[in-house]
Amino acid sequence: MANLVGDVSSAARILPELNGEKLFIRHGKGAYLWDDKGRQYIDTALGFGAVLLGHANDSVNAGVTQALADSAAPSWAHVREHGAATALAQHTGALSKVMFTNSGSEAVHLACRAARAYTGRKKIAKMAAGFDGWFDDVSFGNVTSNEASFSDGARPTTERTTLLRFNDFEDVERLFAEDQDIAAVILEPMLANAGCIMPLPGYLKHVQDIAHQHGALVICDEVLMGFRLYAGLAGLREGLDPDLASVGKAIGNGVPVSAVVGKPEILAGFEEGRVARGGTFSGNPMACAAVTSTLAQLDESDFEALIERGDALRQSIEAAFKSQGITVVTSGYGNVFGIWLSADAPVTYEQAAHKANPAFTTALHLALREAGLLMMPSPYGRIYISFEHTDEVIDAMKAAFETAAAKLKPAFADA
Repeated sequence: MANLVGDVSSAARILPELNGEKLFIRHGKGAYLWDDKGRQYIDTALGFGAVLLGHANDSVNAGVTQALADSAAPSWAHVREHGAATALAQHTGALSKVMFTNSGSEAVHLACRAARAYTGRKKIAKMAAGFDGWFDDVSFGNVTSNEASFSDGARPTTERTTLLRFNDFEDVERLFAEDQDIAAVILEPMLANAGCIMPLPGYLKHVQDIAHQHGALVICDEVLMGFRLYAGLAGLREGLDPDLASVGKAIGNGVPVSAVVGKPEILAGFEEGRVARGGTFSGNPMACAAVTSTLAQLDESDFEALIERGDALRQSIEAAFKSQGITVVTSGYGNVFGIWLSADAPVTYEQAAHKANPAFTTALHLALREAGLLMMPSPYGRIYISFEHTDEVIDAMKAAFETAAAKLKPAFADA
């Protein structure tokens, strides 16, 4: 009998069996993973967005190894934490104060605590179908939940969380007309875990403006998209002026580390001891070493070229399926995007839920896996590429998609 619940410690890592076999990864390097049978795969999950420099980056590993040798848990303030915070704050604009955590969920939780403490209000508003961590409060209304889709006048609300519809300009105005106890609105640069639904022009700024007009803060949840488009926060590039942001994943290249960054006045309560915080492993030496090394390398990385390679891959995927009589479309950015069995990408969660086709994405996952490429099997999943996904790797990915498209033709060709 297996002792590990469901074979994994996070449900997102569960994959369907292929030819009666379960997949267990032994190691990874660059753009590749190898399973326990020695088979090699191109990886497109990349730590669900965390691995941007490629698996087992030598510089990051060296820094983490040295930090581990110096002591994994020195208990007290240590020599690496200030440097890591300074390196991060140099990329986050007016959000110049930093608190490290271990996971994105923790970072969002701490940002919500900061907003409640600063405003004296109780509720956090999040996007319906958005994923802002697995803690109880913000897991309310996640993608595929009953609450994620709602009609006017029937807004799902708990004591501490309320929802609003992504890309609905009027819904955010209704929200604040209905409820004066909103401490903050959580914004993602795109609704990533609902299949990379892109914001309509001006939408994110509209939400921010309405929130600020009503005395609520804005939290940019950048755990997934921060440092993916350039070495900084995606929301800042969109012209936003958030009060707080949660960051993680790519800032440590797969090493467990996240952080809350915020304006000094918003986080003053923590600095003065009026608001509680903790975490035995928060800001640990290995995490800080990973942040310092990762950010230094990202500063020297060619994001434009990376996104161009990804956009070429997106076009190739759509063309590969079209050649087999299957209509698909991609949504997102060049280095993180979703695939839809549809002629057009969804712009609302309701559209996404209607277009989602689990049979197609499961079949695509299995066909690609046989062809040596690992992709999330969920209809709301994403394709990531890293800086180790060179032109050669991208060409191999294109070939894998061409093979998969031909295999899926009998079941999914347009009627």
